[in-house]
Amino acid sequence: MLNINTTNMNKRLSFVLLLFLLASGHAFAQAGVSVWKDLSEVTYKIGQDEFGELYIPVFADKIKKLEGKVVEADGYIIPFEGMFKPEHIILSSLPLAECFFCGSGGPETVMEVLLRNPIKYTSKRVRVRGKLTLNDKDPEKLMYILKDAELLLN
Repeated sequence: MLNINTTNMNKRLSFVLLLFLLASGHAFAQAGVSVWKDLSEVTYKIGQDEFGELYIPVFADKIKKLEGKVVEADGYIIPFEGMFKPEHIILSSLPLAECFFCGSGGPETVMEVLLRNPIKYTSKRVRVRGKLTLNDKDPEKLMYILKDAELLLN
């Protein structure tokens, strides 16, 4: 009889341990989720400045709630010839051939990243974490800017 109780207790302990592992795995996955899907929910209105027409981003409420929050984004560094600055990069959610500047991606697929520490250029996918700033005023800058960012290990 003592053996049966021990077996039941082992089953219960295994079940509780399994639930704990599943819950912590889910929490860990949420912490590392890239922000690109949320940032894609932007629309545009046509505006004017001294140079003519321009598209002004209209951020969905989901995006507005992210402003000022620390988020993670993964993607590819866009290597502007002669302009790569190791502490100020342009990150694309899409590979170079498909990015906003070179291919078919929209402006919502790129962001400026201001890094705490300089990094070396790589053509491999990178992941960064920083504080998200939304830009719908300055047409000289991208609409998404990640400030005080750090490079994460993949």
